[in-house]
Amino acid sequence: MDPVSVPTRLEWRDDVLPGFEQAPLGGATLIRRRDNPENSRGIALHVHGYNDHFFQPHVADAFAAAGCAFYAVDMRRAGRSLRPGERPHHIADIAELGADITAAAQAATADAGDLPVVVHAHSTGGLAAAVWADRTPSPTLAGLILNSPLFGLRLPRWKQMAILGMPALSRLRAEQVVVPAPSHYTQSLIAGGRWPFDPAWKKPEGQPATAGWLGATLRARQAVARGLDIRVPVLVARSDSCGPDRPDNPRRDSQDVVVDTAMIAAYGPGLGSDVEELVVEGGIHDLSLSADGPREVYLDAVAAFVDRVLK
Repeated sequence: MDPVSVPTRLEWRDDVLPGFEQAPLGGATLIRRRDNPENSRGIALHVHGYNDHFFQPHVADAFAAAGCAFYAVDMRRAGRSLRPGERPHHIADIAELGADITAAAQAATADAGDLPVVVHAHSTGGLAAAVWADRTPSPTLAGLILNSPLFGLRLPRWKQMAILGMPALSRLRAEQVVVPAPSHYTQSLIAGGRWPFDPAWKKPEGQPATAGWLGATLRARQAVARGLDIRVPVLVARSDSCGPDRPDNPRRDSQDVVVDTAMIAAYGPGLGSDVEELVVEGGIHDLSLSADGPREVYLDAVAAFVDRVLK
């Protein structure tokens, strides 16, 4: 995968979120908290998931309180980076997302100073960040936080079997839509104004997946299953349970209804030699969007991990 060229001077402008700024970064977009702490001890880089973008100021505030200059990246074909005519979130290889993470980390370091970087990555972003940290060791990377990484999907067995054929289909018809499933999970996040986000960038009805995306993420999940060799401390966080993404699920607001938490538990220890596991009782798929109690547990653990890796 060709590297993303990092501009020598970032062109910052006001972001859609008050208190934030954004700058183009190749096919991606870098976002920064305008009032980052003076004398920051590190950089926090947030990486979003599928059908997603950065919209969580409270996460930025939590990292700022921990002494980190906060940045986020909306990756290629996602969120702020989506261009007319592009298939949202389509990729042919997980390395495409890894290239965006590399560029964002380099640009953030150039902007904030030569500081250690902690990557905070969610779902598909967590899968991409894990593979990236294994394949592209960075001298500035101090720690990796994986928030419900996509190590396994909650799908019926027949769909799981169908996905095994995706690598072949992705080579022939990469942009073919193969999973047009709705997302009751995303609808529940925006219901009643709980978590305001742009519905054009995080579609409440769900974002159909392409054969390319499914093939790329399957190959990445297989790499995780074989074991990685991440050389920095890793915090792997997940809910205490998972269940169906259906409106009649009574625990839809207190468990993960997107990924298979058993797969995170199984593969997390094989990511490297220094892996810390966090199980959040009552947490949802994006642990930072959970109800007050579980969300506080998660963000407190994130702050403690930052303290450990940024001594």
